[in-house]
Amino acid sequence: MPETCRIIALANQKGGVGKTTTAINLGAALAKAGRRVLLIDMDPQGNASTGLGLAAGDRRSTTYDLLLGQDPASEGIHGTQVYGLDIIPATTDLSSADVELMASGGRSRMLQRRLAELIADRGDYDYVLIDCPPALNLLTINAMVAAGSMIVPLQSEFFALEGLSQLMLTLREVRSTANEALRIEGIVLTMYDRRNNLSQQVEADARGTLGDLVFKTVIPRNVRLSEAPSHAMPVLDYDPACAGTKAYLDLAAEVIEREG
Repeated sequence: MPETCRIIALANQKGGVGKTTTAINLGAALAKAGRRVLLIDMDPQGNASTGLGLAAGDRRSTTYDLLLGQDPASEGIHGTQVYGLDIIPATTDLSSADVELMASGGRSRMLQRRLAELIADRGDYDYVLIDCPPALNLLTINAMVAAGSMIVPLQSEFFALEGLSQLMLTLREVRSTANEALRIEGIVLTMYDRRNNLSQQVEADARGTLGDLVFKTVIPRNVRLSEAPSHAMPVLDYDPACAGTKAYLDLAAEVIEREG
């Protein structure tokens, strides 16, 4: 990988916050900006894999094999219809990996070690994005130990900030025990409705509490974003002119701005 390769985990233990949608579309937007991107699907539901067009039967090697298999780490890389965006997909087999990892020595560093092998084998990625499951389990811990930074999707709803507290405690624990360089890349507000006073209040609270950690870009509540996964496409290909596409292109531009 290039020396500037960045490994970013997308994490929030709360489900339904747009985490996988962000992983897919941020990856696609970075690729369309000329970056080489590898998306690692760490969620046993495999929604990122499905959303990028990989049928379950086509996932010949998966993140389960990446974590616990003997094959070369790069064996699991699959191309997608988006030029510049590859994926290591997931299947429901990954749900048992959490238990199997408990019996492994260095269980929280398994992904870190396997990514190091992949780095040695493949030198062409600018970004590795890790789509974490909606839980603070051993899969998420592995992602946090392997990553240099985290993007946290935050739904624009009541109690959104309160849900961050446990994630921040876990981040602090990982920094003190396994990955002192881990930092927050940014918080991205999702499912944002400018006509809704609650969305505006959540944004004001988030920016007041977290300051520059909150990305300037907000991801709108957009029907095309919801439809795109059912067509196994990023929204950037499904509807290049919609508000969701513009938002993810803007978010990618912010992430690229922070490369330095």
